Amino acid sequence: MPQDNYNLFSSLEMCAGAGGQALGLEQAGFGHEALVEIEAPFCETLRMNRPEWSVFESDLNSFSGLPYKGVDLLAGGLPCPPFSIAGKQLGKEDERDCFPAALRLADEIRPQAIMIENVRGLLGGVFGDYRQFILKRLNALGYHAEWRLFNASDFGVPQLRPRSVLVGIKKSMVEFFDWPEPGEVKPLTVGETLRDLMADRGWAGAEEWSKQANRIAPTVVGGSKKHGGPDLGPTRAKRQWAELGVNGLTLAEEAPDCDFEGMPRLTVRMVARLQGFPDSWQFSGRKTVAYRQVGNAFPPPVARAVAERIMACLTATRSIAVAAE
Repeated sequence: MPQDNYNLFSSLEMCAGAGGQALGLEQAGFGHEALVEIEAPFCETLRMNRPEWSVFESDLNSFSGLPYKGVDLLAGGLPCPPFSIAGKQLGKEDERDCFPAALRLADEIRPQAIMIENVRGLLGGVFGDYRQFILKRLNALGYHAEWRLFNASDFGVPQLRPRSVLVGIKKSMVEFFDWPEPGEVKPLTVGETLRDLMADRGWAGAEEWSKQANRIAPTVVGGSKKHGGPDLGPTRAKRQWAELGVNGLTLAEEAPDCDFEGMPRLTVRMVARLQGFPDSWQFSGRKTVAYRQVGNAFPPPVARAVAERIMACLTATRSIAVAAE
C-alpha cells in the first residue's frame, strides 16, 4: 500500500527496465511501491541494486493497479519499437504498444501525477492522432497532460539522446507544475567522462585519446530483444563514434591494456556512465544482455529533473492542504 510519509511521495514504475527512470525518481525523493518489468535479467538488475524494492516480473497488460490505488506518481518508460523511426512505426497497431495498459492503470490508480518516457519518433506527425487520443483520455480522467522533447545533453548527460516525455497532473494541481529548464548543466565530453575508465588497466594512450574524444556522444542504441547485439548502433552511428576515436563494431569486456594500439572499444560500464548511471549501479547478465539494459535506459539525470518538478508540485499542493486543515 502507498507509504504514509509526509516527506516521501510514492510511485509505481511501469516497464522499469534496468532502473534508469526509477533511479532518477528515487534521487528526486520518490519511494517506489512497485516496479513492473517483463524481462527476467532486467528484474534481476533491479533486485540486485535495490533489494528493498518490490519488483514484479510481469506483463504490464496483466498487471492490476487496483491494490495501488492512491499512489502519488504513475511513471514508466513504455516500449519504444512501436514508435521508433528505426522500426516499422506501427504505433497502436504494434502488439508491444503499452499505452492502453498505462491508461488503464491511470484509471485504476488515479495518481496525482503521471510521467511517461518514449522515443522522439512518438512526436512525429504520423502519430499526431494517437497523441491526441492519449491526451483526451487523460483529460477525461481528470488530468492536464502535455508532451515535451528533451535532449539528455541538456541535463548534463554526455550524449544527445532526444526523448519524448509526457507529464499529466491532476487539473486541480496543474498551476503548481513547471517543466524543468534545459541547459542548466553542461555535459562533459566523451573523453572527459571516460578518461579514468580508459586508463583503468594502464593504457598509455588514454590521455591522448581523451583529448580527441572532445564532444558528447551520439545517441546510444541498445537494440531490442530480437535485434541488435553488443555494438554501438547502425553504420552512421559507428562513423560518429569513429570520429571520437571509438571502435563501435563491438563492446569490450575490459579497458585497453597498457600496450594497446588503435581505436579502443567501450565496455558496458563505460556506456552506463555515458547514460548517466552511477558506477555503483550493476547490471545482470552477460555483455549482450547487460548492454541492452544500458542502451535502452532513460538517463537518470533527465528522469530526476522532471521528477523534481513533479515533486515540487505535489509538495506545494500538500502544504496548502495541510495549512487549510
